[in-house]
Amino acid sequence: MKTWPATSPFPVSESVSRMQPSSTLAAMQAAEALRASGANVVDFGAGEPDFDTPENIKRAAQEAMRAGQTKYTATGGTRALQQAIINFYQQEFGTEYAPSEVMATSGGKQAIFNAVVTLIDPDDEVLIAKPYWVTFPEIVVFARGKPVFIETEDTGFQLTAAQVERSITQRTKLIILNSPCNPSGNVLPPDEFKRILELLTDRGIYAVSDECYLRFVYPPAEVFSAASLASELRARLCIAGSFSKTYAMTGWRMGYALGPAAWVNAMLKVQSHSTSNPNSIAQQAAVEAFNGPQDSVATMLSEYTARRAWLLEALKEVPGITCTEPEGAFYAFPDVRGCLKKGLKSSGEFTQRLLEEEQTVVTDGAGFGAEGYVRMSYATSMAQLEEGVKRIKRFAERNV
Repeated sequence: MKTWPATSPFPVSESVSRMQPSSTLAAMQAAEALRASGANVVDFGAGEPDFDTPENIKRAAQEAMRAGQTKYTATGGTRALQQAIINFYQQEFGTEYAPSEVMATSGGKQAIFNAVVTLIDPDDEVLIAKPYWVTFPEIVVFARGKPVFIETEDTGFQLTAAQVERSITQRTKLIILNSPCNPSGNVLPPDEFKRILELLTDRGIYAVSDECYLRFVYPPAEVFSAASLASELRARLCIAGSFSKTYAMTGWRMGYALGPAAWVNAMLKVQSHSTSNPNSIAQQAAVEAFNGPQDSVATMLSEYTARRAWLLEALKEVPGITCTEPEGAFYAFPDVRGCLKKGLKSSGEFTQRLLEEEQTVVTDGAGFGAEGYVRMSYATSMAQLEEGVKRIKRFAERNV
């Protein structure tokens, strides 16, 4: 039998060799390793609700299994799930989508992946605003495209149509938008969203709108989906959605895409040769999520609102740290550059030393394109928030 020489490097493809590992998964693994060693860990790294999946959704999955709904489905999901997605967007945003314009995916990430790889040719440029979710540029790199980053720190991490216009070149083919934003929590105002789509339409540029945190918005910011825009502004728009955050279904791996029929058809080709259909049982749970009671969403948002208010006030007492108010999602994105003293030179060193000295996990902002910042998830208990901020304050006081 032929074996691989132990001293030979694995011949990783050029596109994969250019990709960076996920900083969010690295934070999760660091927390798990510490817990395994017996440490008392406070974890602000997890990007998932600390709530359990609602009971009605779990019951729907149980009923699906008992009914024998454990076989393959159509690649883009069952007709029942497609219709549930269509109905939800019609009720919430007054939209009209046809089944040919809807597909289910194995998580929102697959919807984004499908959309990018079906569209991007080598060296096509894809606009991505900083800070960004860590996976956006890596999917572009995988597709052999070129990520082009839009700096937004001067506008408080708020993307504008003017910034987008200045970034467009003859090679620009796509922009990836994310509102509410992971990691900053910023929400793109509907009027600005519309101006951006009008600009893209005029230039013949495509857009992916990642709406993973769609329902988690804090007033006066507004819940808004690009699906509600006029049909001419949606001719080159793909919406990537997810059940993971809204319904505490991260492990179920259920997402979806809405877009022009030709784009969705191309995405179905990709999915048919990668994962095939999403999990059949999870699909039935997703139908119930959209069709059933929505009380759990309001309950989670209310709790996140209280945690957010407490955390923002508590961080004001931490020397060297400043934090703008997130308008959506469940992350704070504090600036820790005031703590980069006494040997600390980067937000990466800040996160590593905080982990080692205080057994507290935050995610390095550099992975999101924002060196000097860290992401803190407040999708955790108040007790953990209080203990974690106490540790961060103690650590900061030693370094300012």
